[in-house]
Amino acid sequence: MSHQGTFSSPVFGLLLGLVAALALSACTTLDPYTGEERTARATTGTVIGAISGAVLGAATASDRRDRKKRMLIGAGVGALSGGAVGAYMDRQEDALREQLEGTDVSVTRDGDHIHLNMPGDITFGFDSADVRADFYEVLDSVSIVLEEFDQTIVEVSGHTDSTGAASYNQRLSERRAQSVSRYLLSQGVTEERMLVVGYGEDQPVASNDSEEGRQQNRRVELTLVPLTED
Repeated sequence: MSHQGTFSSPVFGLLLGLVAALALSACTTLDPYTGEERTARATTGTVIGAISGAVLGAATASDRRDRKKRMLIGAGVGALSGGAVGAYMDRQEDALREQLEGTDVSVTRDGDHIHLNMPGDITFGFDSADVRADFYEVLDSVSIVLEEFDQTIVEVSGHTDSTGAASYNQRLSERRAQSVSRYLLSQGVTEERMLVVGYGEDQPVASNDSEEGRQQNRRVELTLVPLTED
């Protein structure tokens, strides 16, 4: 499952189709010296501009966080800038630590990003994608902070250990991430702010050779990214 990077070959194929369509529909004029048809220079510039725009759009659209940022800023959600970014995330981090104290959900900071690690043993039952009822209160606490600090993008990612087929683990990680995002949505966190992704067994945080390590790898993470104009 690809999440970022350059555009795929199907998209590139569409771009080639766009090139052909624009070229075929281009206006032509008669060359006064040769009497042959030629494509008007202005039309050629339009074609090149359209192709360049399509390529740029395809390349940047592959970054889902970027798209979310542009969409939210376009919808009128104010972007953070300069020293305001760090101060805003500091306050959000403090609020999360206060709300999540004693819940077994860890809060870590990586620059201006905040990560919430929700271990699978307290979030889901074995081989289940249904959020445990006794974990609702924890997600309620997270939702309170996310609603207050709404100038952040919320990436919800699911992860598994390496036991079983990779394809099955991929689907399980996606379903678990979707379950958490649906609950946050029910508590008022807007869908426009959320990115939901499953990484399957591809991003372990510990060795899968021990039960302890596998337990650490079975998790859902929330990554909170400040809304900035990059």
